[in-house]
Amino acid sequence: MWTILKYKKKELKFLKAELSSKLTSKPRFYIPKIKYEFFKKNKLFEKENFLLDDYLLCFHKDFANEKLVSSLRNCKGLQYFLGGFINSQKEINEFVKKCIQYEDDKGYIKQSFFNYSYSYSYNRKYKFLSGPFTNMIFNIIDFQHNKIKVLLGNLKTTVSSKEHLFIPV
Repeated sequence: MWTILKYKKKELKFLKAELSSKLTSKPRFYIPKIKYEFFKKNKLFEKENFLLDDYLLCFHKDFANEKLVSSLRNCKGLQYFLGGFINSQKEINEFVKKCIQYEDDKGYIKQSFFNYSYSYSYNRKYKFLSGPFTNMIFNIIDFQHNKIKVLLGNLKTTVSSKEHLFIPV
C-alpha cells in the first residue's frame, strides 16, 4: 500500500533509515525528479529538483494498519502522513506507473511526461525551466506535433516541446 509523506528536506536520509528500521520489511521509496538547465550570468548550469518538492511516496504492505501508521508519525524527518492515502491507492499507483514510464535511463522524468496537448491551455501562463528562455513566462499560441508556438512578451517563436522543460505558473 502506498502512502504519501511530507518530509523535512534536510532530514530525508534519517527518515528513510528510521522507516526501514521500524517496519518489518524494507519499504520502497519513490521520489520522481527532473533535471533542467538554466542560464546565470551567461553560463549554463544544470539543476535537479524533485517533482513533488518535499513529498515522498512510500510503499509497504503494512500501511493499511492505522495503528502502525500512527506509531510512525514521530519518525525523525517526517512532518506528516498525507491524509486519505488509503482511499487513493488506485490514483497513486497510476501516478507512480506513469512517472516510471516517462523516466530516462538516469531516472529523471522526461518533458514528454508533461506533454499532453489536451492539458495545455491557451489562457494559462507557463514558465520555461530549460533552454535559452529559462525562467521566462509565455503563453501558448498553437500546438504542433513536437513544437509549440509561444508568445514571449511581444515575440512569437516556435520551440521544441521535447527539448525544453516548462511548467504552468
